[in-house]
Amino acid sequence: MMLNAYFCQMEKITIADFLKRNDENILLDVRSPGEYIEGHIPGAVSFPLFTDEERAEVGTLYKKKGHDFAFLKGLEFVGAKMADYVRWANKRVPEKKLYIHCWRGGQRSASLAWLLEMAGFEVKLIIGGYKAYRQYIHRQFDEIKLNLIVLGGPTGSGKTLILQSLKDEGEQIIDLEKLAHHKGSAFGSLGELIQPTVEQFENNLFGEFRKLDPAKRVWVENESRSIGKVFQPEGFWNQFKTAKYIGLVIPFEERLKFLVKIYGEFPVTELIESFVKISKRLGGQHVQAAVAYLEAGDLYNAGAIALRYYDKSYPLANLKCDFSRSFLFTPDITLEKRAIAKSLIKFSDGIDL
Repeated sequence: MMLNAYFCQMEKITIADFLKRNDENILLDVRSPGEYIEGHIPGAVSFPLFTDEERAEVGTLYKKKGHDFAFLKGLEFVGAKMADYVRWANKRVPEKKLYIHCWRGGQRSASLAWLLEMAGFEVKLIIGGYKAYRQYIHRQFDEIKLNLIVLGGPTGSGKTLILQSLKDEGEQIIDLEKLAHHKGSAFGSLGELIQPTVEQFENNLFGEFRKLDPAKRVWVENESRSIGKVFQPEGFWNQFKTAKYIGLVIPFEERLKFLVKIYGEFPVTELIESFVKISKRLGGQHVQAAVAYLEAGDLYNAGAIALRYYDKSYPLANLKCDFSRSFLFTPDITLEKRAIAKSLIKFSDGIDL
């Protein structure tokens, strides 16, 4: 009852208002470490009230014996760590101002907010917690309509480098492959960090999404809905697959040279593993040939096998989209990527987008 009374009196903020704030105050996520890893608000600091094991035990007690037993067990776990919580907060938050959330903005966040306020901190509680954040971002993906231009072109066209050059020229971009830690093919995990969870990918995507000006165009590289093990959220995917499309037209040999340059730095064993991933679709004979070329140090012929496969599959992947308008752009391949980006901007300015 005492905690409930305190909860009613403490200062709260909606997730929408929190995301509009201009201050740099720290956001503490008091859920368990496992919950945080599964998905968290970008920038939030993990400050778990319970360990994963403690949370599981409290939850089991709540289901079997009710609130009072679970509450007392929670106090046992937390009581011994209260001084450590305050010490940590004093060290990490010298300004004494912070935000706190748990899963639903309930007892876990209210309990820690009470403790830190007693220790002299100015605390604001996120109404509805992380659950409210997740609901909010999916509404935003549905409701905020971007002026998307999908930058396409078959494998090896250098789309990612051109996308970054467009950013250097002041254009708005969303780099899905960077957010996904994956290049979107069987070879896409090479050289990348471990992929985030699907939930965290959505959170990170929204972190970029919310920075954009919907009145201005936004470039995004052509991808399938799945990028490695993560997926574009439905609201964003619905916008993506009906966006405007500009496809790069670059000769096979130029694309092959580019791929050999990019992937030639990786160990042969990793390249072979990537070929094996698509063995059913590529065919055993082609995989054997590619492996033989790789073991002989012939990256060009091995790369040609992969590139011919992806050239056949690329048009089929595009059939899953219903782009509102489509254009082809043939860049001057003798130019640097930034010069190509400039000419692409000029091209897009001159057509009806």
